[in-house]
Amino acid sequence: MSGLFSPLDDALAGLGELTRALAGRERVRLAVTGLSRAGKTVFLTSLVANLLAAGRGARTLPALEAAAGGRLRAARLVPAETQSTPRFDAIGHLQALAADPPRWPERTEDLATLEIALELDPRSLLGQARAAFTGPRQVTLELLDYPGEWLLDLPMLGQGYADWSRETLARLRRGRRAEAAGAFLAFVDALPANAPAEESLARQGFSLYRDALRTCRDKLGFRFLQPGRALNPGPRGEAPLLWFFPLPDHHAGDLADLMARRHAAYLADQRSGFFDPFFRRFHRQAVLVDTLGALHAGEEAFDDTAEALAAVAGSLRGGLGLFDLLTGQGVRRVAFAATKADHVPARAREALIGLLGDLVGRDPAGPLDTATSVHAIAAMRCTEDDVATLEGRPVAAVRGVLLEDGRSAKVYPGEVPLRRPDAGFWQHAFFEMPVFQPPRLDAEGRAGIPHLNLDGLVAALIGDLL
Repeated sequence: MSGLFSPLDDALAGLGELTRALAGRERVRLAVTGLSRAGKTVFLTSLVANLLAAGRGARTLPALEAAAGGRLRAARLVPAETQSTPRFDAIGHLQALAADPPRWPERTEDLATLEIALELDPRSLLGQARAAFTGPRQVTLELLDYPGEWLLDLPMLGQGYADWSRETLARLRRGRRAEAAGAFLAFVDALPANAPAEESLARQGFSLYRDALRTCRDKLGFRFLQPGRALNPGPRGEAPLLWFFPLPDHHAGDLADLMARRHAAYLADQRSGFFDPFFRRFHRQAVLVDTLGALHAGEEAFDDTAEALAAVAGSLRGGLGLFDLLTGQGVRRVAFAATKADHVPARAREALIGLLGDLVGRDPAGPLDTATSVHAIAAMRCTEDDVATLEGRPVAAVRGVLLEDGRSAKVYPGEVPLRRPDAGFWQHAFFEMPVFQPPRLDAEGRAGIPHLNLDGLVAALIGDLL
């Protein structure tokens, strides 16, 4: 991705990182995002709480500690200074989750960052000699939290307006989307091919298009919705460059020209305001997916999630060029995680990994491609495995306390297929998984937060750098 930052900027950034590494002061940048309702804020809160607890000697992240060779000695939050980017409030979120009654965090609406300083024993004799002069080795883990809707803009960066319009309208005319987008499609289909660039037309079209996207997300569980800022504009609100929408191929008037200009301006703004200054500066990327939610939302929602993930994975996997490798810029490792793995019993979690791997696609990586891994996690474990009775026979289930009434309940979530199910699977009735209460937590985070495989995911992403 080219844009605001030049090759010289990348080279200087890479040189600065190398200098810090030689001095035992490395910086590791991990970006975290997720498709809607995947539990990103809970993930980051749990990661921070468990890292801080591990730094105090608690065995909260054993796989990460093993990857670090048992060298982690301390962890602390780096105090905020003069950053213009909002700070991720991990402590506030932990206190909300530990409250009585507990409060689940709201969805992410803007960028936020947080830094954790990890103190480690040196890895080599050279490191031990250096530590005698410079002190213990310190790795600063910088976390970036950003709205999942913006991730879906990544595949747009390589598309012109005509191609984007063609693909977007084709999706909108399929299945349940067509009903959700009925008012917008009727508006677009009634427009003359040489429609004038009237602001009232542009605003009306965008408003109808945005409403269609919201319905697709909130009522149908769809995820492949672009542009991301139509759904989540961020703190700047709705600027005129957002007021565009797809038009059919035969449109060639002034309105079509205006839509194409705004489409190009939007991509340029996302590139210069987010992808170049933030995204390109991060080395590792976690993408969280509510795979179970997509499965239970039905065939169309599941296929939509698969299409979104394939597009995102393709953009991330092929994101490195030779110059990126030489300068150390660009995302080098990506981990896709099926969240809420505590909603299924232990034996179904391997199937959950297989299902997400099938959604993401596992094409063999080339020498310049980003390494990709797939995981099933629960950033906060809210259930225990149990056995229920279904039609007179025992079945593996989970047991937890329901958020709505505080009642303990056993839940059988149904079978999880290893890959995209065939047509017969969708003939069965699905139910919406209940929301469980968080476990009782210490608001100070001294014991960390109980989880499933959060440590394995983080070890796969950054363990090699520790």
